[in-house]
Formats: sequence, structure tokens, C-alpha cells
Amino acid sequence: MKSYRLGFAVVRFLVEANEEPFSGSQLMSADSTLVDLDSLQALFFDDPQLLGKFSKVEADQVVALGKELLNHNSHMTVAVEQYHGCNVDVDVLEHRTDGDHYSRKILLRRQSDNCVVMYGIVRLHLTAVSDLVREEIESRKIPLGRVLINHNVLREVQLLSLYRIECGGELAEAFGCNVGDVCFGRTAIIHCDGKPAIELLEIVGC
Repeated sequence: MKSYRLGFAVVRFLVEANEEPFSGSQLMSADSTLVDLDSLQALFFDDPQLLGKFSKVEADQVVALGKELLNHNSHMTVAVEQYHGCNVDVDVLEHRTDGDHYSRKILLRRQSDNCVVMYGIVRLHLTAVSDLVREEIESRKIPLGRVLINHNVLREVQLLSLYRIECGGELAEAFGCNVGDVCFGRTAIIHCDGKPAIELLEIVGC
């Protein structure tokens, strides 16, 4: 158990990155309709069961690791790097552009051993960010949260809902576990300059 990493070290890192410190003890209130889980899954899956079976839960129903990594209003890039004690790389599995929306299905991997620590689906409203930020995101070389931090984009990460997930084939392959094993995830939205800009589904490993 490495929960000590999410104490003083995370708060210090968030302050340095201009992020709001978070508490892992309670679910922040938010309008969960800002992000539609089904529509995010439908971007890359005809059958959402291939990803997993999702059940909405409260924070006290999430196991310790999932609660610490998911129940906060901060970038997941920041949270997973602090928890695992190393930087992460992004692995873009699929991506698509639909009008003013850019979407991608990704893994975050620890630089220390290439282990997958997060699975995600992202949908970005392209008009909400500058051309330079857009180009860097579309380069698919740097995690989204790190791009926004590096460019000092005025942003607010808002946690919406927490989920218990029974892994389908896609998640089981990503995390190296069995179909049906349980992991946890969340939906969240990032507001840029006060406007809803980036929809997120973020899942941490079994």
C-alpha cells in the first residue's frame, strides 16, 4: 500500500502545478449529466460490454486505491504520477476527429516499467483551446493533463461520478487481469476558461 504518496507530497505537487488540493474522503457534488458515459463508450465501442459493466457508486463503496486515485478534483496525470512515484507516458490506442471534437482512447504507462496504470477515453472540444495546445494534444506524445499544465491553461477539473467496473475483454487485456475482475473509474470534465471543454472517462487498474 502506497497511500502515503497522496498526503503532503501530492498537495505540494498540486500547489506547484496550480492545482487545487483534494480530499479523498468524500465525493464532490457535481452535475453528472455534463458527461454521458454511454456516448463516450460509443465513440470506440459498438458493444460497451467489451469495455466492462459499469455500476455507479458512492465514494465509500470504492476500495482504498481507487478512492485515492479517483475521488478528487484534479488531473489524473498528477494523481497517478504522485501515487506511483514516477512520470507517466501516454499510449494512444485509437483517435478520431468529428467536426469540432477530437476523441481518443488511451493508456497511461509508468515510465519506470511501462506498466499500465490508467485507461481512459477523452473527448475534447477543439474550439475551447488554443491552436498550440490543440497541436500538442493531437501529437499524441504527452498526457493531456501535462499539456494543459505546461501551457498554464486556466482550467478546473470537476469530478462527476464514480463507477465500479467489472472488466470486459478490453480492460482485462490493458490491465493484465481476468474478464470479470473489478476495477474502478470515474467521469469528469475539465473546464477551460470557464467553459466545459474536455470530457473524461478514467479507469485505474485492478
